Amino acid sequence: MALSLAQQLAQVAAKSKTSLDAKTLKAAHAKSLIFEPRAAAGQTFPEIFTICHEGFEELCRLDSRFAHYGATLFSEQSQEADRIQMSAKENGALDKRIEAFLHLVGSRLRLMPAIKAIEWLIRRFRIHEFNTAALITTFLPYHTIPAFATLLSILPSNIPLEYRFLDPYSRSLTAPPRAAIVQQATNRPAFLSMISEYTLQSCRAKQEYPGLISFWGGIMAEAVNGMLDRMRSGRKSIQMQNDHTLLQQIGPVLSESLVMKNAPGLQIASYMIVTILASKASLEDNALTAFMDQLVLGWTNDTFRPGLVCLSVLSQYRSAKQLSGRVAKAVLKLQGFVPTLRDISQNYRVDRLANGLALALVERMSKKGDARSLPLINALLEDKFLDEKQIKVVYKSLLVAAHKIGDEVDQDGHVRKELGSSLVNLSQAGGELGSAIRSTIEEVDFNIEELELKLETAIRPKLTIESSGEDVEMGMDADTPDVQQSFEAAFERASKLPTPKSSCLSPEPVDLFDELSAFFLSAAANESDLQLFDEAPVLSRSAAPTKSFYLSFYMRIWSGHYPSLAKAAALDRVKTRLKEEDCAKKDFQAIIPCCIVALSDPAKRVRRAAADLLAMLGQQFTVAPKTARSVWASKDIYGSVSSRIVPLEFDATNTLINSVLLPSLEESVLHEDHVVAILVNALEGSNDAKDAGKKQHVSRSTRLAILKFLCSHIEATSLLAVKLSLLKPLNQIKSISGTSRTDLLLPVLRWWAKLPGSESKLLADRESVDEGAVNVACTGTVVANNAPGLDLFFSLLREQQVAARANLVESIFTRIQKLWPSMKEEAQRSAAQTLYELSQPPPQASADQVSVSAEAADVLRKVDLPTEVLLDFLDSIQDEVKIATEPPANKRRRISTAEHPRNVLQGNEFKATLNKITFVLELVQEANPERRTALLPSLFTTLSDLQHLRTLVRAELGYLQNLVLSSLLAMIPAYQKDKALTIDPSAGYGDILASCIQKSSSPTVINAALLLVASLARAAPDVVLNSVMPIFTFMGSSVLKQADDYSAHVVNQTVKEVIPPLIETFRKNPRTLVSSTAQLLSSFVTAYDHIPAPRKQDLFLSLVQNLGPDDFLFAVLAMFVDKYGATDNMVAFTTQLLGSFPVEVQLQTLIKFLDLTADIFKPKPALSKSLLERNETADRDATKIATKQLALLPHLLSNRRLKREINSLAETDDMDSAKIRDLYATLLENLLGLATTVKSKKPLHNRCGDALANLLNLLSISEFIKSVEALLDRPNVELRQKVLRSLELRVDKESNTDPKTRAALLAFLPQLTAVIRESEDMNYKHTAVTCVDKIAEKYGKKDLEAVAAAASTIAGDHCLGQESESLRIMALLCLASLVDVLQDGIVPVLPVAIARALGYLEQSLQGETSNVALHNAACAFMTALAQHVPYMISGAYLDQVLACANASAAATLDAESHDNLFQCLEFIARLVEPKTLFIALERNWAKAYQSGIPALAQHLRVLGIALDKHSKATVAKNVSALSVIFTNALDLRRQLAADGEKRDIKSSELEEVESTVNECALKMIYKLNDAAFRPIFSALVEWSTSKSQKQDVAGKTMRQLSVYGFMHTFFSNLKSIVTSYASYIAEGAAEILAGSDLKDAAQRELWKRVLRTLAQCFEHDQDGFWQAPAHFGAVAPVLIEQFLRAGTVDAMEDLVPAVVELAAAADSKEHHKELNGTLLKHLRSGQAAVRLAVVNCQQALTERLGEEWLASLPEMLPYISELQDDDDEVVERENRRWIVGIEQALGESLDSMLQ
Repeated sequence: MALSLAQQLAQVAAKSKTSLDAKTLKAAHAKSLIFEPRAAAGQTFPEIFTICHEGFEELCRLDSRFAHYGATLFSEQSQEADRIQMSAKENGALDKRIEAFLHLVGSRLRLMPAIKAIEWLIRRFRIHEFNTAALITTFLPYHTIPAFATLLSILPSNIPLEYRFLDPYSRSLTAPPRAAIVQQATNRPAFLSMISEYTLQSCRAKQEYPGLISFWGGIMAEAVNGMLDRMRSGRKSIQMQNDHTLLQQIGPVLSESLVMKNAPGLQIASYMIVTILASKASLEDNALTAFMDQLVLGWTNDTFRPGLVCLSVLSQYRSAKQLSGRVAKAVLKLQGFVPTLRDISQNYRVDRLANGLALALVERMSKKGDARSLPLINALLEDKFLDEKQIKVVYKSLLVAAHKIGDEVDQDGHVRKELGSSLVNLSQAGGELGSAIRSTIEEVDFNIEELELKLETAIRPKLTIESSGEDVEMGMDADTPDVQQSFEAAFERASKLPTPKSSCLSPEPVDLFDELSAFFLSAAANESDLQLFDEAPVLSRSAAPTKSFYLSFYMRIWSGHYPSLAKAAALDRVKTRLKEEDCAKKDFQAIIPCCIVALSDPAKRVRRAAADLLAMLGQQFTVAPKTARSVWASKDIYGSVSSRIVPLEFDATNTLINSVLLPSLEESVLHEDHVVAILVNALEGSNDAKDAGKKQHVSRSTRLAILKFLCSHIEATSLLAVKLSLLKPLNQIKSISGTSRTDLLLPVLRWWAKLPGSESKLLADRESVDEGAVNVACTGTVVANNAPGLDLFFSLLREQQVAARANLVESIFTRIQKLWPSMKEEAQRSAAQTLYELSQPPPQASADQVSVSAEAADVLRKVDLPTEVLLDFLDSIQDEVKIATEPPANKRRRISTAEHPRNVLQGNEFKATLNKITFVLELVQEANPERRTALLPSLFTTLSDLQHLRTLVRAELGYLQNLVLSSLLAMIPAYQKDKALTIDPSAGYGDILASCIQKSSSPTVINAALLLVASLARAAPDVVLNSVMPIFTFMGSSVLKQADDYSAHVVNQTVKEVIPPLIETFRKNPRTLVSSTAQLLSSFVTAYDHIPAPRKQDLFLSLVQNLGPDDFLFAVLAMFVDKYGATDNMVAFTTQLLGSFPVEVQLQTLIKFLDLTADIFKPKPALSKSLLERNETADRDATKIATKQLALLPHLLSNRRLKREINSLAETDDMDSAKIRDLYATLLENLLGLATTVKSKKPLHNRCGDALANLLNLLSISEFIKSVEALLDRPNVELRQKVLRSLELRVDKESNTDPKTRAALLAFLPQLTAVIRESEDMNYKHTAVTCVDKIAEKYGKKDLEAVAAAASTIAGDHCLGQESESLRIMALLCLASLVDVLQDGIVPVLPVAIARALGYLEQSLQGETSNVALHNAACAFMTALAQHVPYMISGAYLDQVLACANASAAATLDAESHDNLFQCLEFIARLVEPKTLFIALERNWAKAYQSGIPALAQHLRVLGIALDKHSKATVAKNVSALSVIFTNALDLRRQLAADGEKRDIKSSELEEVESTVNECALKMIYKLNDAAFRPIFSALVEWSTSKSQKQDVAGKTMRQLSVYGFMHTFFSNLKSIVTSYASYIAEGAAEILAGSDLKDAAQRELWKRVLRTLAQCFEHDQDGFWQAPAHFGAVAPVLIEQFLRAGTVDAMEDLVPAVVELAAAADSKEHHKELNGTLLKHLRSGQAAVRLAVVNCQQALTERLGEEWLASLPEMLPYISELQDDDDEVVERENRRWIVGIEQALGESLDSMLQ
């Protein structure tokens, strides 16, 4: 937690811009753009303000917009501003002002005044820290100047993420190159957005400058180019997504920049970026259109030209269609658009722009009637911006617009007039433009005449005359334009032509008609010319009533493909002529058919003229003549075929004109199709009341006469246009009085069909008639059920000449298809058979015949064939199969089954047979087989035959089989819906499907067959269930391997439909339900490896769902792990599969899974043998099988989803949650039981343990307790114990912060207490105590009463008082935990608990071997007591504890046990009341001594810990007890010596104890003052030399050894502080030195310790204590006398150092002289050892004291001289060394002195 807090504080400090560190503040103040850091650090804010304000004033003089910042950022008050003290709101307002200033000052950053102004913002407002991004962005356009590098040097370390790329340049103090900025903009869209927003903000505030615009434009362009390159992808979908992402990033920026009219530079830069985007990105048209709209919305006079360039580029990457209306409107407002576009076209392609603009202008004109568009359109067409194709498109759009413009748009007709003039002018243009436009006029697919009429102009007359002239002047070059001739010249030439004798409507060609029609067309536009033409001799106008040429000429004109003006003029000429008197006696009924044709003309003018002509004719038929009139041209109107005309009687003619046509004449004028409706209505004899009120009823005979009349004209006329117009109404008349139109018009069809294709096309082209329309009209003459007509159809189709006319063949078949619904069944059956025959072409059929066959087959596919027809077809193909597969009868016996059938299988006949089979099966499939259930038996028979055929030909007939299967599949739902429909189960259909699935290698066939099996299983289960097992076995090796979605669907459907009914059959015997499906499950499990990974989960989920998860999920899981083992993949798969089902199902599955595993170990396994041992080939290994199962179980139980759902469900206290608890309890019981079963098999037992751990974690602890309560009531103690152990394991893992868990466990404590109190089973009690321990340790402090009650029970006879050792141990450990929880609340229990605990502690140490566990448990309990309630450890208890500690120290326990005990003692030493403790230590010293050295060492360690813990006052209060303890400790050596052999103690152990004693003594001394300790010291010295010890010399020596060991430590550690204490030991030390017998080892050691102690006293004397004569005299003589013992001891070890230290301490000449004199006397001793010791001492003194000691050199010289000749070489050698030492000290030689 501390680390986390430290990290958080570090993060806060890193982000903070404030600091309390003076150095940090100084460094921050030194950040400057102008000054060096040293200079800047010493500047004050007033000084900085004075300098920077000068720069600001200069800026204000340059630009007045800076002035208002003088009252804010640069005011006098700004010197006192402190951003750290400002509120967030104030800082926000300040940020806005600063950023606005930076935008404004950006254009002047090369000027020093601007740098000075920004310097003030940096120094005072710290904008480099608070406004880092804005500051960097302002300077970024100037990234190459030195000021930018300086700026980088003062930036903070944590700059914005977008500018992190500047870090290397900040460290190196170099300017970043442009490439680095471009790269950052390319790879970091956020950076690009930042500089774009900065630029836009500057432009919004009108603060932009050229440098900023050019910088932004350049970076943006390069970045966009780089992003386009980086996002390039070969996959179209990814490329489109990348382009869309890029548009989202930069689109908003460009959208705004394009319309910023006040920033033309920004707009031009945007044009450049948009151009790059359009040229490199694959933008869709809507995106390009949006850019174009924004561009024209914002362009101005300054940006018009570059904007137009951008538009042209955008247009080139846009599809060739019109521009938007916004662009067109913007262009119309421009001045000089065309010249500018012409200029741009020199360098850029503008064709698509001009084309799209022209189309948009046309659209605008047609919708809004804006005539301003026309001049611009004309200019675009005339200025060669467009190619020929584009010109045609634009001109066509003008023609369409001319058609569309009506009065609602153009009320005064001005637009139409202008448009008409424009069209005429364009049509008369020369060069390539004129040619393209004239070609367009010829190619248009609408009525140009109607357009001429609407515009009241003639667009094409000149063209017609010119074309006619070309026919006449054959010698003229076709490519040379004709010289325009005047009408007079043309008329003069026409007058000389001879008068023809035949009718113009005759089939024989009239040579003069084409030339006369050209003259007529040229005269039609002018009335005078027309009158002049009409009177031409060649026409014989005067002979019109008797000759047919005049009228037939005009009839052919208005019936042909001529301009409306010409047609109307022709009708008027005829009308005028018939008004004359010489025509009154003639019957002109032959004109009526052509009048009907004119009345259906598209041009209203023509229809009006026709109406006038009919009205005039009607006048001639109002009154019946007394004598019959002769019919005009009855013998020659149609030439030689005129005799076929059936004339009308007067009444019939009168009825046709006056009763049928004239009453609806006005309506016919209004709409061209109305005359058709009139004729149909009249000929059908409508009885409608409304019609009867309007017109006279036409009798049947009259209708039949009219029908025959019109049909005869259709048959006789050679004009296709007339035939078409008249057939249009007549083809709607089925029959009149038993006479069908087919009877009358069949010759027409026969005539048309007999024509060669070239001739029919020529006729149609001559009259500009659609040949296809003629085909449709002629075939339309045949009605349904007319045998001659249908026979004619089929006979024609068999003719090669007709077959060559593909359009006619198509029309015939279309007509048959249309007639089909009206045909009777017999006719359909006959026609179908004929069509079937036609659909199968002969082997050597021509291409035309193949086409006919294809059309016939297409008709059969499209019409609704009767079921009987399909049955006939199926029977026929079955016969074909039999013929193909069976050899002739006389050869059958000679052919074995292994041989191929006859050779036809490999020939063309067999191919034809396959084609027939394919065609029929396709027909069946397409004929809605779901409605044709009668076909099912035949289809199954066909499927069986195909299987047989497949086997024989050894080829896959998958397509054919699939056709049959798909048809059958479509039929099955009908059997489901209609229970009356049945399928015979004995027919063997299931076997057929099984064979199909097993033998087919086509996935499509297998899938279809499986789907059919699924459908049959749903509709008629008995049909397939007996054959389903082989199917599933085969599925595992075939369809399950397929990775496509359709195969997955097939498998799912099969599983969904087949398995449920299959399982229902198995459920009749529930005992063998699962084992019965073992083979089925095994086939799926075995196929697992081959199933595509994405399908596995869904497939097996569907399988289990359809099997029933309650019964089969456990089996699937078990078989999976048995087959594949518990691999990672298998664990993940099975866990996910299990988690897909509800909690209840999962728990039931796990229970059954455990039961299955337990079944493995039964003597006679049942279910496990059938499910899990299918793969076992060797002897059964139950352990191996169970290991696999139990390896999976922990993973299944650790499913997170299971845990989450089971907990959410358990929270609802209802029936469902109760059921979940019961299932959980059962699962726990079974798992515990299984663990018991496999206890002897460690690997299995460990797996059970892992599973148990995961199982325990499933439920929350409260729900777990609720779930196992029932188990705790069971009589089986072992089970109950296991449950409690489970609870124990669970408690260990629970968090101690969850309130629900805490409440549940504390509530469970009384139940556990009852178990402890009432149960007789020790193990059960032990487990209960363990649970109490765990619960109390985690949650006990929240319910002290419950824990106290548990503690009372545990400490009582029912637990701690029991004989069970393990229970005692657990009870003690639990009580230890309870002490920690209850603390003072444990006191009522302690009188009993402590006594028993100490008793058990003593008991654990008795005997040969210690009871370590009991010992440690008791120690733990006592430790807890000492830690939490130390006051309860009274004197008696403490004595017992110390006694046990002594015994424990002496016992052979392990290190851990010793540590446990000492931990208890440590807490006692620290926390028990000091007086009680010290007295107890004093009291138990003897017992510790009796227990041995380890016990004493432990005793002293406790004492040392207590001394460390307690205060000086506490130690001072208990000094008496402590004195006794130390006295006893110092007497230890004597006591041990007195005991002698009783104590076999090593000297090292004793010295270690004495060292501990001395350390403890020092600890006590440190906490005592001089007044308190001096008496103790005095008493100690006195005690060491007490009279009682004088007789016991050895004992006294031993005691003094210990005391002087302490003295040495005492003086060594306290040093000069305690030098005065030497007065207590000086006399005694002298006595010891003088009286010691050095031959005695103890006394020799004591002699050494005394010398060492004295040496420490001498060494640390800083107060001149030993200079005092009394003190010096007490020890000096004795010390010097000790040299006489040099022969016994090594004087150099202890004696010499002591003398040296004494000489150094007694720093006076007198003392030195005394010492030296005595030493010199010993130089003449007779013992060489004495002399040597003295010489060595002199060496040491000379070295230590130097000249001070050599003050007595004169007295020394004689002795030195004597020693030079000493008898002992060692003495002599050491003497020389002494001399050298003296010489070094004095700096001069002694040779002269010694001579």
